[in-house]
Amino acid sequence: MSTRNWIDLKQDADTGIETIRAHFEGHAYDPHWHDSYLVGFTEQGVQRFHCGRQLYDSVPGKVILLEPGEIHDGEAPTTDGFTYSMLYLDPRWLEQELRSLFGDAPEDCVPAMSMTVAQSPKLIFAIASTFQTLHQQELRIVRQTALDYLLTQLTSQMHWRRRTETDPRMPQVARQARDYLHSHLQDDVSLTDLASLTGVDRFRLNRAFKAAFGLAPHAYLVQLRLAQARRKLAAGESPALVAAGLGFADQSHLGRWFKRAYGLTPAAYQQRCTHLPDGR
Repeated sequence: MSTRNWIDLKQDADTGIETIRAHFEGHAYDPHWHDSYLVGFTEQGVQRFHCGRQLYDSVPGKVILLEPGEIHDGEAPTTDGFTYSMLYLDPRWLEQELRSLFGDAPEDCVPAMSMTVAQSPKLIFAIASTFQTLHQQELRIVRQTALDYLLTQLTSQMHWRRRTETDPRMPQVARQARDYLHSHLQDDVSLTDLASLTGVDRFRLNRAFKAAFGLAPHAYLVQLRLAQARRKLAAGESPALVAAGLGFADQSHLGRWFKRAYGLTPAAYQQRCTHLPDGR
């Protein structure tokens, strides 16, 4: 990783929204996902990433919109790297706020992004304004006003999707294996366990799972643990306890995976979210 890379991250105490501004040159981060809705824009350079089996290039003037669970990576294809600003919106907060704006929102639906990369000067302005007010911890009334404007602009890029909607093309074995990993994310799960559960051999399971989710089962399990680790670290739990509780071999093992996915060590991430002393 380039020594010129940097990340500036804070978390808003009222909403749980994370504000992240970062610069990367070369490889930025490995395939991973977030539990949050990601809403941001590229400030400088070319921000290249894979998402949903497609390759995207975001440049200044482009908005990036990702839903929770969407696997994506990141790299800079040009020597000057890329800089971006991003808001990580808590799904519960976003759904609650959108339902307050739309009284007729269907109960069995959740917010969904209409596209991954878009061009919307008004939305970029709304994201930038919200970023500044949250990142600088402006007065609460100022922050709330900026968030309300952001929500009104976001609606042009969102729709409602049924909560229980599943992809009929997804093989049953992939769904079964995924559900098992979600309910056993702290366990030492083996491919043999998953193969026995789904009734196929390990090779067919691997192929079906990767075709459905873009990651092999072991990589998917790591991402589940990392998403949980972010929540625990932001709540103030020590990196050592987080690592032990989520099935990582030790704190260093968690740290290696965490930095590959997010560009920060667990301790650095926690310090930016909680203001606890670094290295706690």
